[in-house]
Amino acid sequence: MKISCIIVEDEPLALKRTKSYVLKTPILELMGSFENANDALKFLTTQPIDLIFLDIRMDELTGIEFLETANVKSKIIFTTAFEEYAIKGYELNVLDYLLKPFTYPRFLQAINKYESVNNEPSNYIFVKSGYALEKVYLNEVLYIEGMGDYRRIHTSSNKKIMTLQTFTELQQLLPKMNFQRVHKSYLVSIEKIDVIERNFIAIGKEKIPISATYKANFHHFIKRSKV
Repeated sequence: MKISCIIVEDEPLALKRTKSYVLKTPILELMGSFENANDALKFLTTQPIDLIFLDIRMDELTGIEFLETANVKSKIIFTTAFEEYAIKGYELNVLDYLLKPFTYPRFLQAINKYESVNNEPSNYIFVKSGYALEKVYLNEVLYIEGMGDYRRIHTSSNKKIMTLQTFTELQQLLPKMNFQRVHKSYLVSIEKIDVIERNFIAIGKEKIPISATYKANFHHFIKRSKV
């Protein structure tokens, strides 16, 4: 099921960027874009929307005034160049706060947060692979291997997905209770681990090293989760 959304943004370049991110994200359905909050408000009176990408500093009616004066039921993601509104955003219970110019991976993190909060199907993520977005089912991921500038996602179906997204970006997309970093070059699926030795993890026939940097945190996590 797609997430319906609109963009409220008065900066042409920022609007173009956010629109491009929305259009290349398969789960999103763009229902409209507006240069001011008043036009967006008129639209919302006749069309319910799941998610709004909302700029803050706009003429006539700011994004904050829009939320404070209107009965908006949609989830809100602020898109702004100004850090000082972050606290106000949390007071207004916005879903996320994207600081311009935000990257596409950061944008995807906000979308995954929406899915998590709204109990939408969260058994997959989208990763950027080449010029495309590829759906990756979490229950198929065995481990992720660093290979220079790339990360290779190894799956139970023997499919290997290459992405330029960093380990940090991937960890922000993946549920922390199911995936753990064990080495500068490896991130593993906890449920796919067959054996944990002192300095190695066995997943099928693969032996993955546990480095000193991550060893203590990993073993503490394992003990805490009673795996």
